[in-house]
Amino acid sequence: MKKISLPTQILVAMLVGLALGVWATLAGGQRWVNHYLMPWGQIFLNLLKLIALPLVLASLVSGVASLRSVHSLSRLGSKTIGLYILTTVLAVSMGLLVSGIVGPGKYLSVEKREALKEKFGGVAGQKAEAAQAQADQSPLQPLVDMVPSNLVQAAGDNTRMLQVIVFAMLLGVALVGVSEEKGMAVRAFFNSFNDVMLRLTEIIMRGAPLGVLGLMAGVVVQIGGDDPAGLADLFRALLMYILCVLTALLLIILVNYSVLLRFFARRFWGRRFFKTLLPAQQLAFTTSSSAATLPATMECVEEGLGIPKKIAGFVLPLGATINMDGTSAYQAVATVFIAQAFGLDLSFSQYLTIILTATLASIGSAAVPGAGMVMLVIVLGSVGLGPEGLALIVAPDRLLDMARTVVNVTGDAVVTAVVAQSEGIHPFEHASNSES
Repeated sequence: MKKISLPTQILVAMLVGLALGVWATLAGGQRWVNHYLMPWGQIFLNLLKLIALPLVLASLVSGVASLRSVHSLSRLGSKTIGLYILTTVLAVSMGLLVSGIVGPGKYLSVEKREALKEKFGGVAGQKAEAAQAQADQSPLQPLVDMVPSNLVQAAGDNTRMLQVIVFAMLLGVALVGVSEEKGMAVRAFFNSFNDVMLRLTEIIMRGAPLGVLGLMAGVVVQIGGDDPAGLADLFRALLMYILCVLTALLLIILVNYSVLLRFFARRFWGRRFFKTLLPAQQLAFTTSSSAATLPATMECVEEGLGIPKKIAGFVLPLGATINMDGTSAYQAVATVFIAQAFGLDLSFSQYLTIILTATLASIGSAAVPGAGMVMLVIVLGSVGLGPEGLALIVAPDRLLDMARTVVNVTGDAVVTAVVAQSEGIHPFEHASNSES
C-alpha cells in the first residue's frame, strides 16, 4: 500500500480541522475544541518555535562562514537585501492597485462599521498603544534594537530574532576573517549542529498533521465565537475586503514571483518549484509565523530545490525577519479599505507614502502571528487615519494572517532561488528527492 505523503496528510488535517471548527461553532462545541484539540496545535507550534532560533543561529553562522571571504559575504548580502526590498515594494504596489480598482471600503455599511467598532474597539486600542510606543521612539531606535546587549535574553525571546541574526552574522564574519586552521573547530561545530537541527526538524514535522488539525479547528472557533449568525453577518460585510487581500496575495505569487523566477531564476522556473514548497506553505498557513515555518522552508529549499546550505542558510533566516511581502500588501489594502470606509479619498502622494511606510513597517514586523496589525497603525497614521480603523478589520485578521504568511514564506524562497542562480547554482542537482 502506497504511503500517504506528508503534504497530503497536512492537507487532509486542515480540512478535518476546518470541519470540526465549523461543527463546534454551530453545535456549541467550542469548549471541546479549546480543551482537547487546540492544545495539540499549541504543542506543535511550541516545538517549531523551540527549534527556529537554534536553527537560525546554526544555519547563518555555517552559511556566512562558508563564504570564505568578506567580498563574497558583501556580494551575497547586497543581492539579498536589495531583492527583499524590491519584492516588498512590488507587493505594496499590488495591494494598492487591487484595492484601488475594487474599492472594498465602499461595500461596508455604516451600521456594520459601528458594530465592529463597539465589539473590537478594545483590541484596536491595544494595538494602537503598542504602535504609539514605537512611533514615539527615535528614528534610529530600530538600529539600536537590532544589536543585542545580552545574547541569552535575545535567545529567550522569539520576537528578538533579528538580534540573534545580527550576532550570528557577526560571528560568521569573524570566522571568515580568521585563518582556516584557527576557525576549523568552530566551523565544524556549527556545521554539525546545523545537520542535527535539520534532523530534529524532520522528526517534529512527523507530528504536523495532528498539530495542523488542532490549530485549524481552534482558529475557526476563535473567529466564530458564540454567535454563528454574527459570524455570517461579519463575513458578508467584510467579504470584499477579504477578497481584495486574497486577490492581491494571489497576484503577488502568480505575477510578481513568477516574473522574477521566469527572468532572473530561469533554472528554477516551473511547477516543480511551487510543488516543492507546498509543505512549507501549508505549515505557514496554519501557524501564521514565518519564524515557526523557517525549519520547514529551509528543508524544502535545501533538500527539495538543491540550493546549497551556504546560500539558503543566509538568505532564508534573513528573509524570515525582514521580508514580509504578504504583510506589506495586506497593510496597503487595509489602509485603503479603512480610508474608503470612513469616506476619505487618498491622494497620489498619500499612495506613495503608503508604499514607503508599508515597506519599512513590514521590514520591522516580527515574524510572529499578528505583528502586522501593530505596524499597520503606523501606516494608517502616515496618511492621517486614526487607529480606531483597526476595529473594522480585527475579525478576519487571523484568517488573512494565515494567507499572507504563505506569501511571506514563498517570497523568501523566490529570492533564495534568484540569489542562487546569480551565484551559478543549478537547481535540483543536490536535491535528496530529485526526479528524473
